[in-house]
Parts: sequence; C-alpha cells; structure tokens
Amino acid sequence: MKLLITGGAGFIGSALIRYIISETTDEVVNVDKLTYAGNLENLPGMSQSGRYSFEQVDICDDSEIRRILNQYQPDSIIHLAAESHVDRSIDGPAGFIETNIVGTYTLLEATRHYWQTLEEERKLNFRFHHVSTDEVYGDLPHPHDSDNDDIPCALPMFTESTPYKPSSPYSASKASSDHLVRAWRRTYGLPTLVTNCSNNYGPYHFPEKFVPLMILNALEGKPLPIYGKGDQVRDWLYVEDHARALYTALNKGAPGETYNIGGHNEKQNIEVLHTICKILQQLCPQKKDYRDLITHVQDRPGHDRRYAIDSTKIQRELGWAPKETFETGIQKTIEWYLKNLDWCRRVQSKGYKRERLGVKK
Repeated sequence: MKLLITGGAGFIGSALIRYIISETTDEVVNVDKLTYAGNLENLPGMSQSGRYSFEQVDICDDSEIRRILNQYQPDSIIHLAAESHVDRSIDGPAGFIETNIVGTYTLLEATRHYWQTLEEERKLNFRFHHVSTDEVYGDLPHPHDSDNDDIPCALPMFTESTPYKPSSPYSASKASSDHLVRAWRRTYGLPTLVTNCSNNYGPYHFPEKFVPLMILNALEGKPLPIYGKGDQVRDWLYVEDHARALYTALNKGAPGETYNIGGHNEKQNIEVLHTICKILQQLCPQKKDYRDLITHVQDRPGHDRRYAIDSTKIQRELGWAPKETFETGIQKTIEWYLKNLDWCRRVQSKGYKRERLGVKK
C-alpha cells in the first residue's frame, strides 16, 4: 500500500512511520506542517528510504492537500495531525479550533473528492483512519472520591460507546473532529474509522510533555512540577505499541467502527513521577534524592481526574495487545532519553522555551 500520514513528524506519527518502513513493505507519504512539535529528526534514516516521501504542508491548505492526493495517489490515509497540548489549548484555543476542526474538515473534503475518482476496487479498499484521544470522553470515577467508597475494585472504563464529555478546548476540538469524520461516512459514504488512545509515552516525545519534562528537569536539578496532589489517573500506552495498533486497525478494522487503544496501565501521575525518580537514581545516581525536586503546583482548570481505556474490542476483533508493561516501557523510555540528550537539546534550542508546567499531554 501507499499510505498518506498527516502529522508524521510528530511523536505518534513518527513512531508509526518508523514502524511501517522497518516492519512492512508499504510506502509512506508524510504530510506535516512542522510546527513546534514536528521534527524530522524523529525520522532518522527515512530520507534514504525509497519508500518514504515528505511534504511540508498545512492540512488547512485545501489546494495543497488536493495536489498531494492527486500526485501520490494514496491507498489510505491515517490522520494524526493535531494540536494536542491541553495547557496550550487553555492559553490559546484558536489554533486548536483551526487545526483540529477546520484542518480535519479540509482533509475530509479533499479526500472525499479524491476517493470518488478511484477505480471501484481501490475505492472499496480505501480507508480514512482518524486518530483521536480518550480525552473526548471526559473523565471517570476516581478511586479516591469519597462518594465512591462503595464502588467495587473494577471501576468503569471508557468503551467505544461511552458518550462524549470533553473538558478542555483541546479535547472539545478533538471531539468535534471525531464527529466530522463519522458524519462524512454517514452522509457521503467515505470509508472512515476512528481510534481513541490513552496517554502515550516513549522515545522522541516532545519535551513539554509530562514524562520527558520530568526526566530532563530531574537531570538538570530543576523542580518537578505536578498538578495538585498528583493523584490524576491515566492509562499509559507505550508509543510503539500504539503504532502497531494503528497499523492493525487500518488493515483489519471495519469502516464505520471505533477502536479504543489502551496500555492496561492505570497509574496516578505521582506514581509515574516516583517511578521516574527511582529509575534515574539507579541509572544516574545523585547524593540528593530526585524525589526531593517534586513540587506540587496549583491544579489545571477543569482537570480530568481519571482516564481508563477498555481495549477489549481491538484485542478480541483485531488481535492486537500491548507488548510493553508500564515497568518495561518506562525503563526503555528513560534509557532512550539518557542516550539521546543531544536530540533533546536540539529540540529545546529551536526557539522553544520549556514551560513551567507540563503534566498532561
């Protein structure tokens, strides 16, 4: 297949492209605007591959998107391009509306017109795979909530039928894009599918995100800021497991379906931070405990308390399951950052001033 991937220079998109080029015979066209979080250094060696092409294009640019579709004639599209940082969406929601909603609409319309020109067999096999987030569902009961003391151990989880209840401008913009994708299938017949993932972590994660921010701050002896008590619960998914899941969903998933992708690793943010500090103490021992750097700061407005993905459907129907536990994944992640501090410094030097806070996506 020839796959067009939007946002392929970002964290998840680059992991997906690395997987496709190394593990399959497919071709990839990477369409990325290269905003602050897009980095071609996330794709080492790709430019030497005869199966990889890159186009620096904004998904809101209708004429350029149509040109790319006509020029490369992709067999399917995986749409990952998005603004994705909650704190940034609170400070400036306009960019999230533009990219996540208007950009998705522009891509859908260009794709619809392109898809209608395909021969019948290619048209039948074509897929528009929209990559979304668990944040569109809002949040779930928390084990520490006083009114949930009588709830049994098995707290509810997000399923594919959970109603949408977004809390932030970011999650609201992603929810809107999900609705557009489903509407384009219902109204125009475009063969779309949607996946909603839990919190990703792993190599090449942009340094404003929670895990890399904590690693880099700790190594520099800087405060480790964490919102409130740090008791917000997230389901942690190793990014390379997510890449496999996306490729599996594209190839085995049914048009019109939604698949939730999770890592089966519910952890409080403070637990994650303690684990990072513990591993750093083993790998880069210091006289002072890294945990002494932990600094509790005022909670984010509208902060969701708990996310948890039920990924039974994709495991049962498509045969995917995560390979990494949180313990193995976070160990690999920290070791990668320690070996790639030069990459981190280059990313940080590109006009990017690391923010004081960065607890969630």
